[in-house]
Amino acid sequence: MVRWGRLMGFNTHDRRQRLRDEMQSLLPTRRGDMPPSPIPGKEVTKICLRLRHQLETIIPCEIEESLITTARSHIITPQVVALARNAGGEEYKACVVFCLLIVKKWFAKQATLELWDSDLHDVRATACEVIAKHIIEAEEDMCYLLEDVLLKRYSYVVDGEDTAPANAIEKAVDLHALRVIGSSGYQRCISFLWKGWLVQDDDDPSRFVDWKKKGVTNYWSHIDPDRMRVPAYQNALQIIISVAFLALYTGSINTQNPGGDLDPVEGLLYIFTAGFVFDEAAKLWKVGRYYISFWNAFNSTLYALLIVSFVTRMIALGHDWESEQRMYFNTLSYNFLAFSAPMFWMRLLLYLDTFRFFGAMLVVLKVMMKESLIFFAMLFFVLVGFFQAFIGMDQVDEKITATTFIVQSMLAAILQSPEFEGFDNFAPPFGIILYYIFTFVVMVILLNILIALYNSAYEDITDNAVDEYMALVSQKTMQYVRAPDENVFIAPFNLIELFFLIIPFEWWMDEKSYARLNDYVMGFIYSPLLLITAALETREAHRVKFNRKRGEADDDSMQEWEELAGEVDFEAEGWDKKCEEVAPEIGVEQAVVEIRQLRREISEVREMVSSMLQ
Repeated sequence: MVRWGRLMGFNTHDRRQRLRDEMQSLLPTRRGDMPPSPIPGKEVTKICLRLRHQLETIIPCEIEESLITTARSHIITPQVVALARNAGGEEYKACVVFCLLIVKKWFAKQATLELWDSDLHDVRATACEVIAKHIIEAEEDMCYLLEDVLLKRYSYVVDGEDTAPANAIEKAVDLHALRVIGSSGYQRCISFLWKGWLVQDDDDPSRFVDWKKKGVTNYWSHIDPDRMRVPAYQNALQIIISVAFLALYTGSINTQNPGGDLDPVEGLLYIFTAGFVFDEAAKLWKVGRYYISFWNAFNSTLYALLIVSFVTRMIALGHDWESEQRMYFNTLSYNFLAFSAPMFWMRLLLYLDTFRFFGAMLVVLKVMMKESLIFFAMLFFVLVGFFQAFIGMDQVDEKITATTFIVQSMLAAILQSPEFEGFDNFAPPFGIILYYIFTFVVMVILLNILIALYNSAYEDITDNAVDEYMALVSQKTMQYVRAPDENVFIAPFNLIELFFLIIPFEWWMDEKSYARLNDYVMGFIYSPLLLITAALETREAHRVKFNRKRGEADDDSMQEWEELAGEVDFEAEGWDKKCEEVAPEIGVEQAVVEIRQLRREISEVREMVSSMLQ
């Protein structure tokens, strides 16, 4: 958690509206500590304008998107990519990919403002992604690609001021640029960040540097509390804590105390809940309303139920032993606890999204929830209209007596179980006729619209499931990397930080000593996990060392088809030439191939005739 003074003043700036896009998707970086962009924001903006002009020139009118995305596009040619790469010259070429993502955002925004040209602007936005992907995959200097092109943070000018620095990795996730996210260089960068091979520089938080110990085979050198910042380790620990949280809940709900006393298992359950509540509150305070998402709302609902259960338990303990009030509140507390059981199990999905099966399904669910907003918006107006009509019929005799019946009947129709019997004598014949109309509108029209929306969302995601999964993993990785925590105390360990470090020590201890104290405490808390991670990193270090001896990349792994590849010389055997002769021209129609072959044959005949005439 950040220093308490910085936490309290995190969102006091008056430029929240201008920074909305930068804060919308992920946890922001520490803006107070963030150094300025290494390239002046004005120069970055000029490069963005050059790229925008280039895209407007090469795509002057609306075209099919497939002409942009095809493997050998005659629009996004190597010359177009080379010109875009040189938009910043030699001095500023590292920020071109970042600038292309900014231009993509501009075109996407323009598409919403100019609906008559939305398809044109959408195609130009797609072209930005395609060019950025070509630039990333064509870069051979991996160190330069990772540290300068993808991870270095740049600013551009908006309203006469520089925006908060951001890098291409963050922007691609924020803008959901699937083509950029799916590029090989981008995924390699995410892989290095996920397993901690690329870490933030302690002296310059805007820079990501290579972790120096990845090739060190000494076991004890890998036992470092700072390694808990690694996203893979944080995710693994959160899964372990979530399973323990579920186990505590299972133990609590299956061991009811008739007297209402708190047993140790239930006490630990509420301590865990307090840690999660403090963690959510701290992040919401630091990030603001942009932190709120589906899972945050889901978790907050679960924690609210547990808080209500705890409060009613405390109220029960305030009454006499075996009194009627004590039994009532104790039973009520267990009812709230039992009511939250489905949410406990569904909560595990939040931490299992790094597995491909769960990740793809969670993306589908997320999109379906967004699509449901259209259905519920339409349903709201229909419900209000019919409910007012039924209430009006009920109060003809100046009495409203059927409110509960009306509500239950309307909900039954929404759940596809309409009840027509009660409306036979309800303001005849208007009540039954109106209920038939309501049932038809809800069950035949609105619910089928919802099914169509769900089907469309499912097809859109499953058709592009691999890229969507990579985008989900990238977003999760960047949430860990961008999180503004100096010391990693994962809930419920954040209670230890708050009550045993921040309150008693932070306000008077110097920063260096306080950081050392945090390292000691984290080392003690995470020691079992650090012993395991050190063993894994030592094993990985041996592989890195072996790869370096062979002159291969650090993350290279020998596959079975590569074991004897060095002993086969395809060029000497003539196999390479034979393969090239039969290889088809990808992306070229058969008629074009035959015309080219005909032109070559005509050229040969012309040369023969010319030689005979001479």
